[in-house]
Amino acid sequence: MIGLHAYLVLLALVALERGVELAVSARNVRRLRARGGVEAGRGHYPAMVAMHAGFLIACAAEALAYPAPPPPLVALPALGVLALAQALRWWAIASLGARWTTSVVALPSQPPVTSGPYRFLRHPNYLAVVLEIAALPLAHGSWRTALAFSAVNGVVLTLRIRAEEGALGQAWAAAFQGRPRLIPRRRRDAA
Repeated sequence: MIGLHAYLVLLALVALERGVELAVSARNVRRLRARGGVEAGRGHYPAMVAMHAGFLIACAAEALAYPAPPPPLVALPALGVLALAQALRWWAIASLGARWTTSVVALPSQPPVTSGPYRFLRHPNYLAVVLEIAALPLAHGSWRTALAFSAVNGVVLTLRIRAEEGALGQAWAAAFQGRPRLIPRRRRDAA
């Protein structure tokens, strides 16, 4: 299955992806501010950044401490979930386009984006994060990291979602009323 070296390469690729995301976000923040974008929720942002950086370090540390690869029954589903999480993340980023950032920057004069995965969920990008934080460590059997960072991420996302939903305002709240935050629901057909 996925050996230690392959797993460390996977972690490096995820770290590289995070670097690309930060560059895209910085460009979008500059553009949004130039268009009147308002930043909110700065208080939780350093904790969120530290959590994500610590997560990748913890994934590597646990894999190095326990280098034996996990059984395929753990690693294969985890890699599948990780791939789905990445696809969902980039679908959300593409749907938001120039409005996607890692910080909370709202454009008060613009209607909310309700296309792409936002047709189904209020926060599909955060669902991708939840899935990734569980799946990436489990791809190498690092269940301690998966559990610890899933718990920390739950706290961080609670703060983040509260700040973001407050910043997006009434138009956003009206557009997303009744739409689930993170877990899709099966639609019931009208009788």
